[in-house]
Amino acid sequence: MKKENWTSKAGVILAVAGSAVGLGNFLRFPQQAAQNGGGAFMIPYFIALLLLGIPLMWVEWSFGRMGAEHDQHTLPEIFQSLLKKPFYKYLGVLGLFIPYVIFVYYTYIESWCLGYAVFSASGKYFTVPQSQIGNFFGNYLGIQGGEWFSGFFVAITFFLITMALNLYFLYGGITGGIEKLCNFAMPVLFVLGFVMMFKIFSLPNISLGMGFLWNPRFEVLSNPKVWLAAAGQIFFTLSVGSGIIQTYASYLKKNDDIALSGLTSSFLNEFAEVIMGGTIAIPAAVVFFGAAMTAEIAQKGTVSLGFNTLPLIFQQFGYGWCKFFGFIWFVLLFLAAITSSVSLAQPMFAFIQKRLNLSKGKAVAVFGLSSIVYCLPVILWFDKGFMDEMDFWGGTFLLVVLAFIELIIYGWVIGGQKGFDEINRAGKIRVPKIYRYIIQYIAPVYIGAILLSFIFINLPDVLKASSPHILLSRGIMVVLFCLMCLLVKYTVKEDE
Repeated sequence: MKKENWTSKAGVILAVAGSAVGLGNFLRFPQQAAQNGGGAFMIPYFIALLLLGIPLMWVEWSFGRMGAEHDQHTLPEIFQSLLKKPFYKYLGVLGLFIPYVIFVYYTYIESWCLGYAVFSASGKYFTVPQSQIGNFFGNYLGIQGGEWFSGFFVAITFFLITMALNLYFLYGGITGGIEKLCNFAMPVLFVLGFVMMFKIFSLPNISLGMGFLWNPRFEVLSNPKVWLAAAGQIFFTLSVGSGIIQTYASYLKKNDDIALSGLTSSFLNEFAEVIMGGTIAIPAAVVFFGAAMTAEIAQKGTVSLGFNTLPLIFQQFGYGWCKFFGFIWFVLLFLAAITSSVSLAQPMFAFIQKRLNLSKGKAVAVFGLSSIVYCLPVILWFDKGFMDEMDFWGGTFLLVVLAFIELIIYGWVIGGQKGFDEINRAGKIRVPKIYRYIIQYIAPVYIGAILLSFIFINLPDVLKASSPHILLSRGIMVVLFCLMCLLVKYTVKEDE
């Protein structure tokens, strides 16, 4: 199998930025900020970025580049080749399990963006009465009756199209698929983002909307849940703790820079999130619906904000303009989503292709069919909490667990000074020495506190939920994790 590498520094930076810039930047971030103190939320947010996000990002780039020297591209392989003990490769299974679980349900959400882009361009979505916008969404998913769709056939069709696009880029490989996608999608995404920002800034009384999101409510900083939310957003937005960055960085060459490249990709993500994400959705909602109703909207979740509320705003622009801006908005979301979803798919896809010795075509078939089968319960039982359960374990709790494991291994098993020297090797910038101590001491304690908070604050309530569909979702995830462990056990050799 021919070894692949990124063809340019810009290619890998845009790809890693593409993995991070996703639906969370434009939907989840403004919602979290609005719920957790507005401008005050940015204090714990930037503290978490400096003490958790950036050091973890450098650690994961470093793990990936070290894996590249042994031609290993996923976390179980990287841990085995570096540490030479079977125990570590099983910990690395989380670097396959987490992105795959997220990929399955994330691709379904991604397909909504594609469908809504089509409905916006055709004008179908904007013929819906304002009072029926929420019903349109439920009817599209097949969980609520309505006059627009017959069951969830249309939703499944767009899901299959979206899955096919993801598989197409996976088949193209690192250079011919993912890099080409990100080199095109990321610049277009930023252009569309600027168009949306320009329109929002032109709205009357937009200063009121910006004030709602950014005026600080400092009293909330005494609430530990705000700090927990800020740290969770950093994990979510930078794609750390998931196994993605390690896989992408494993296609670097031995002396490629990771210090500046990692920081640059993080900056692009933060620009998309804080500047663009913080400008579009929530401020526009305040202008048209007022602060009180916007607060209620933020409580309803990111789906309501992006798919129901903003289209109501677009309807105020007139029929022609609402089609134009609706199309731009949902294409922007789709491009953000697909650059993230291919990154979520790459670890498991690379693993099965190499370890099962499959051609690209066969690997695409195995990966695609298994993902479609796993997503069917998500589609059928979306309103039963099936996806929410996957999101909590795969997209929230285990991210923190894997990040904690990585920091302990990097700072204490590999060694603080050795790891810090590896980050700086061949770097275009010199990482400040304080980050050696942040990686070894401060970040593990910070994440340990977050993990304990999850366990004592969130976990009891989560485990109380015991509906058949939630138990089924948990059961499938347990079986999937065990199967991945068995796959790693018999394919990743102890002498590697």
